[in-house]
Amino acid sequence: MPAAEWRRQAIYLAAESGWWTDLVGPHFAKDERDAAARLAEQLGVRPAFLGAQVAHLSTGEKQRLALVRALVKLPRVLLLDEPTAALDAASVNRVEAVLADFLARGGAMVLVTHDPEQAHRLGTAQFRMNSGKLDPA
Repeated sequence: MPAAEWRRQAIYLAAESGWWTDLVGPHFAKDERDAAARLAEQLGVRPAFLGAQVAHLSTGEKQRLALVRALVKLPRVLLLDEPTAALDAASVNRVEAVLADFLARGGAMVLVTHDPEQAHRLGTAQFRMNSGKLDPA
């Protein structure tokens, strides 16, 4: 599979996402902005986020907007590294609801988390890293 096709189908979301311009808006294609606004609202991000400076966003807003940035690409697979680590309980619930909807629509996800309860809420199979070895949880 060509790399460009792979990147369209499987999106990796790091615990701390990268931002390549000072403003949020340019990180979204014009045709993605309506969907991004709807997802951001579901995740509790303020409506004016497209005009915001990245430096003025909280860590949690950056984390949620990185998820929005990934989801508007309509990937088949999400590879998530601690997607809720910087979030309060209400924001965690919102993110998990969006991820559950992604899964219900046929998406697949590999989730790395230190929260075993979150793994059980979102996962169908759990594994634990133990002394450098991956074991069933």
